[in-house]
Amino acid sequence: MPISNEHVAAHPFLRALYRDAYYPDHVVDLGRAVLLALCERIEADQPADLTALYALTHAATEEFNELEAAFEAAGSEIETVAREAIAEEFWFVARVYGFADADAEELVAPREW
Repeated sequence: MPISNEHVAAHPFLRALYRDAYYPDHVVDLGRAVLLALCERIEADQPADLTALYALTHAATEEFNELEAAFEAAGSEIETVAREAIAEEFWFVARVYGFADADAEELVAPREW
C-alpha cells in the first residue's frame, strides 16, 4: 500500500544515520522500512486514539529491537545518536498523523536501545 500522506512520502527518514558512515546504509534501509511500514499500518488501521497508536508504534519499536543484531553484525549499534534519531522519527510520525499529544517516550516504550 503506497503512503498517501504527502508529508510522510516526502520525509527523509533517518537522514542523520544515512549521513554518518558509522551506520551502514543497508541496515539503515531496514530501519527506514520499519518506519514506512508503521505509516502504512497507521493509514490502513486509522487508530482512533493514543492507545491504538501506541499498539502500532510498540510493534514497530520491537522490530527496531530486532535490528540491533543487524547493526552489530555490520560493526555498528543503536547507540545515543541512533536512539535519538529513531525516537524523533516516531515522534514525527505521530505528529503528522494527528497525534501531537502523544508521549514521545511512550511511542517507543518497549525499546531495548
